[in-house]
Amino acid sequence: MSKIPNTLKAESERIIEDALNCVMVGWTLNSKFVRSTIGTTETDIISDARARNDAWNSVDAKCRWSCTYLLDPSDPLFVEIGEVFIRRQVKGLALLFRLCILETTPNGGMGVSSFSLHKTYVQWPERPVKNNADEHLKCSTAFPGNKTGLWCMLHDFGGNIEMYGIFDAISSGPVDARVSKNSTMVGVGMCMEGIEQNPVVYELMSEMAFRSEKVQLLEWLKSYSHGRYGKAIHQVEAAWEILYHTIYNCMDVIEDHNTDFIVKLPDWDPSNTSSPLPQAHLWYSTQKVIKALRLLIDAGNNFAGSVTYRYDLVDLTRQVLSKLANQVYLDAVTAFQQKDSKALNLHSKKFIQLIKDIDILLAYDDNFLLGTWLKSANKLAKNPHELKLYEWNARTQVTMWFDNTGIIQSKLHDYANKFWSGLLEGYYLPRASAYFDYLLRSLREKENFKMEEWRKEWISFSNKWQVSQELYPVSAEGDALPISKALYEKYFGKKNWKKNKYHFETSNKRVLRFTQ
Repeated sequence: MSKIPNTLKAESERIIEDALNCVMVGWTLNSKFVRSTIGTTETDIISDARARNDAWNSVDAKCRWSCTYLLDPSDPLFVEIGEVFIRRQVKGLALLFRLCILETTPNGGMGVSSFSLHKTYVQWPERPVKNNADEHLKCSTAFPGNKTGLWCMLHDFGGNIEMYGIFDAISSGPVDARVSKNSTMVGVGMCMEGIEQNPVVYELMSEMAFRSEKVQLLEWLKSYSHGRYGKAIHQVEAAWEILYHTIYNCMDVIEDHNTDFIVKLPDWDPSNTSSPLPQAHLWYSTQKVIKALRLLIDAGNNFAGSVTYRYDLVDLTRQVLSKLANQVYLDAVTAFQQKDSKALNLHSKKFIQLIKDIDILLAYDDNFLLGTWLKSANKLAKNPHELKLYEWNARTQVTMWFDNTGIIQSKLHDYANKFWSGLLEGYYLPRASAYFDYLLRSLREKENFKMEEWRKEWISFSNKWQVSQELYPVSAEGDALPISKALYEKYFGKKNWKKNKYHFETSNKRVLRFTQ
């Protein structure tokens, strides 16, 4: 294997360092990079240009990691620094490619490759759009010089697990933008904080790079479901038609960042009756989506062994149960405000049971397991110290984050919330249980909800959970159809949920038998 020349290593490392000193969303003003590129200082730029220093989502506005000067994209200097950065980045990528060849060619030879980076700009719509989640960015002539642009989709924040999308915008927006007057569009793009959800959205968006005409969505969904499950079944086609007109038709111009109360318990004082009740994001008829779930369940015997059907069944069952839990939570806090301890006890127990049942459901698919997330972090560790650190990071990211005090939670708490088996039982369930205990105690003692004490308890619990290292399952087993059927009948059957009880005899998260 050929040795890498020290000069090449040094040049590559310098360019990489320069690249890391910049942020694509408004160039970060790093003094070393600025001095080496345009011959001025960070102080000069701050005084002469439009820059901001945001304490982004920091508790008490303390600069822990976020107080970095950002140059305003509308400032002329933004383009100057940006062009220098792009040139160095391209050069750095070329060097990295050469390094890769030198390291991996068995016979010591070098391969030759060339590539080019076309200068593109992503542009916002000509008309302001409040919803930046899943909304398209329309090409226009807003940038001087007719710079080229991308039609881009921002669909997910924090890797949250929630069925959501705007099919109509995706299926027509890129085509409309490409053929619009004075269009400078050169392609499509996706920018998301996590792609492990809503596979139908990403499949449709990916196809738009190759389509010259708008998609006829009902026919496309029939083809999609046939290809995804291996068979064309009329119940499935009917279910997807419902989902198209409900879950995947979010037109309320609210960005989607999952706020379901199981995974993002509202931080508010329910004793304050003048304050409006918290509202989770809901943009569709839940009854219609429950009907779609029934159709998907009815088709289940046709898809034995289909992992794609199992994923969609588990995901849709989770979706309808999580929306039900939102209403149950509101019923519980309404009972608290009305000082009805009996109703509060009933609704809080139902909320807790929903968490337990959803946790069992999610254990039937590998894509909804906390254990696989923790394992992916742990396998990178080379020693016990790294193992502890990496697991702490993995746990922290999906829960509290780190910027908290003893009584003030991080502003980013639950930002990356997940519906994962293990996370529901191990984290969200104890938190909700403690919360409802505080509510019930307040009624018994005829006192207001002790907000600060509650915060102390759950922040302390969260920090302890983050440093713990208990093991969680890393593989799913069994058939999800029976558990989905049972949960449907339990919560949406003809009988009252309290009377229509299904008892799940389990062993290590596997349902062994149902009794009614």
